[in-house]
Amino acid sequence: MKAAELRQKDIAGLQAEVKELQKAHFGLRMQKATQQLNNTATLRITRRDIARAKTILAEKQAASKE
Repeated sequence: MKAAELRQKDIAGLQAEVKELQKAHFGLRMQKATQQLNNTATLRITRRDIARAKTILAEKQAASKE
């Protein structure tokens, strides 16, 4: 997911997005553990999407406190 798309969401939307991405990442990890995952690059992509969403969430939370 692009950063511009994430910046349009509010704090609650970003928290939901992080939770959804973490759930997806867990599913991918389980697929890898059972050797059902064909494209292991998706693990890297979801991990970076989670980090991107958490970064934007932290920025928005810091801006709302000011």
